[in-house]
Amino acid sequence: MRAYRANILFTPTPDAFSIVERGYVIVNSEGLVEAVTDCVDRYQTEHNMPQIEVTDYGDRLLIPAFNDLHIHAPQYRNLGLGLDEELLPWLNKYTFPEEAKFADSGYAERIYRRFVHELWMQGTMRSCAFATIHPETTKRLMQLFREAGLGGYVGLVGMDRNSPDNLRNTPKEVETFHLEQLEECLSLHSDRVRTILTPRFIPSCTPEMLRVYGRLAGEHNLPVQSHLSENRSEIEWVKELEPLSTCYADAYRRYGLLGQTPTLMAHCCYSAGEEMQMLKENKVTVVHCPTSNTNLASGIAPVATFLKEGINVGLGTDVSAGHYMSMLRVMQYAIQVSKLHYARSEGQIPFLSLSEAFYLATKAGGSFFGKVGSFEKGYAFDALVIDDSYLNYDHYTLADRIQRFVYVGDDRDIRIRFCQGQALTEPIL
Repeated sequence: MRAYRANILFTPTPDAFSIVERGYVIVNSEGLVEAVTDCVDRYQTEHNMPQIEVTDYGDRLLIPAFNDLHIHAPQYRNLGLGLDEELLPWLNKYTFPEEAKFADSGYAERIYRRFVHELWMQGTMRSCAFATIHPETTKRLMQLFREAGLGGYVGLVGMDRNSPDNLRNTPKEVETFHLEQLEECLSLHSDRVRTILTPRFIPSCTPEMLRVYGRLAGEHNLPVQSHLSENRSEIEWVKELEPLSTCYADAYRRYGLLGQTPTLMAHCCYSAGEEMQMLKENKVTVVHCPTSNTNLASGIAPVATFLKEGINVGLGTDVSAGHYMSMLRVMQYAIQVSKLHYARSEGQIPFLSLSEAFYLATKAGGSFFGKVGSFEKGYAFDALVIDDSYLNYDHYTLADRIQRFVYVGDDRDIRIRFCQGQALTEPIL
């Protein structure tokens, strides 16, 4: 057993922070949280434990690490580009040409190393990443995650229509890749980095491709990630391509790709009525990507309504439509966009509080990976040690300090990063 002492802040529920001033998080040999306590000696005596080794971080903050549920690894080099476009022109002018370059293993190695380094730097210990259609470089991205000690899901993207010729694969290629990855994960005894089924979105996948994905999901209980109701033009296009579907979500449902296994759907800016009910009934996790939705003029996701309806919501940077890989920035945007929604509704739709946004970035997002994102018993000790002393916080409460860190802090304030109890060293670029 080991204990880490600091000012502890986490969100077991979205309603408020749980705060323990100069407390201890006790972590077992498997990297799981045993307890949070204000006195390690008393805990040790009450549980008849041998001496617990204590690492004291002084007056620093100790918070759960961040979880990014929607990010495109090959788009890292395109950060900040093409953001005067809407979704579909942006894909064709900027995104597809960049992703085609990942057929080159040398190019992919350079960009993916920088991408993984940036995840580490920003304190994102687990993420769900889209790769490209290229099997070998997708495998390499998974290896880089493992080498860095990060957790998450990495997906080979499926695209066999409405895409450039050099960015198409076949249903057979998709099936072969995922079956190979299932075998490899078993041989590596690896559960921190896994494959995830990744049909890009309905417009890029033929019915044959979607049926293969649905069969893989059902037969092997593989998770699914894709995009849903991001943009009005995209929604109209889906109506033309899948005329038998009652809504965009139903197009996924008909192929076994909407909650039949754990499912992430990014954006959902226009999900309402029947579609929202489908998300709820099928226990789909909605991934709110406020920086991306703002940059591409896509819309405002009804996050408060999702939460009221009991739909699980996580956050995503959606790089590179989102221009930051920092979950701090995404939390800010999520709050700010919700306040615009609040103002437009004349106060009828509540805005997100800081604790709610923090919960989405930690425990809610972490739930897709299991018991991740909190300091409750049995949760993986994914954590960040934050040094905010430069902010001259002498007269501030811990609640004030976490708010200031979320709004004006950055990666330079993160001193130590843990993933399942392992302190991670800086990945090699």
